Amino acid sequence: MTGLSLTPRQEDRAIALAGLLGGLVLIATGAYDNAGSVSPWLAVLPLCAMAGLELLRRTHPVWTVCLGGLVFAGNIFAGSVLATVIMYTDLLYAAVLYGSKRMSAILHLTGAGSTLVLSGLTLLYGTVSAALLVVVLGGLVFIAPVWTADLLRRHRDEAVSERLRAEQTALLSEMDRRGAVVAERARMARELHDVIANHLSAIAIHATGAQSLARRQRRPADDPLVEVLAVIRENSVQGLTEMRRMIGLLRSSGGGEGEEESYAAPELGAVDSLLENARAAGQDAGLAFEASEEGERGLLAVPVGLAAYRIVQESLTNALKHAAPGTVRLRLTYGPEDLEIVVDSPYRAGEGRVLPGARAGLVGMRERAALLGGSFEAGARGGRWLVRAVLPRGVATAEGKGRA
Repeated sequence: MTGLSLTPRQEDRAIALAGLLGGLVLIATGAYDNAGSVSPWLAVLPLCAMAGLELLRRTHPVWTVCLGGLVFAGNIFAGSVLATVIMYTDLLYAAVLYGSKRMSAILHLTGAGSTLVLSGLTLLYGTVSAALLVVVLGGLVFIAPVWTADLLRRHRDEAVSERLRAEQTALLSEMDRRGAVVAERARMARELHDVIANHLSAIAIHATGAQSLARRQRRPADDPLVEVLAVIRENSVQGLTEMRRMIGLLRSSGGGEGEEESYAAPELGAVDSLLENARAAGQDAGLAFEASEEGERGLLAVPVGLAAYRIVQESLTNALKHAAPGTVRLRLTYGPEDLEIVVDSPYRAGEGRVLPGARAGLVGMRERAALLGGSFEAGARGGRWLVRAVLPRGVATAEGKGRA
């Protein structure tokens, strides 16, 4: 029963008290071995001494078993009380269980020797049946508790070693798992750098070269070709910057390839640049972009600012790819406990369903909101496409406190 669990010290006190009370009852009723010439209450002295030694059975096992042997001998001459004998066997048991391995070997030898000596003397001066009885009693008093404690101690040591082995195995498995994660992150960083980042760099370089060629041809600044080249270069440079930040985050986990230059995580303060790029890219598609803010922005947790930025960015990108001509409205509402993001765009039914990566952006936005404990919904309403996300303002994750 869990409700009756005792501390080791309380257990020792309970054993001593039970032995003392049981011995007193046996002495008072005369249920003990008394030669008749000794006062009955003289047997109380060994009983009290053995009960006192029980209080030290865990902390001083060597001393208690040595003194217990002397008290046990005195108990035989003063009148053998069963409670005193049982407490002595408990001292032998505790000496093996809580003492050293050397003490266990010594008690095995002394127990066997005592049994042989006593049975031999009985056989020499008594009968064979009495000698056999002494062998049985000696085995029960001197050998049985020692063997029992030794067996229990071996099982306990094996359990401890198995638990340590299991912990070591779990630790090695965790280290292997972390090593695999680190290696995979390093591989992803290499792939991003060697493939995507290089392609973005090539796009930016070619766009810059085309702009230089257009300037040599003295094209006006409002020429559609010049404006398109500027949008291509600006978006490719921005994408390259964020790609390098992603590579730096992947390698900073210990990929073994050196530390990347750290880049600041984007936040809602950079939404204006997103809107400018969207307006420039959506002119030919007949799209206009409007933005409004309600409430006080104040301080936002870093993960919240980053998630809000990514949701706005993905929503504007989806509007450029799928929206019908019209006005795309972005509304940011800063409440006391949460931030609401609403992007309302003209809906064009049946478009964008077969494009590569379709719906992946919605899944990513929903996951970002869910990780912060917020909500996300998107769908067609009244001829328009509505994206709405609600994020808690006070999120403070471990990543947010660090480099998030």
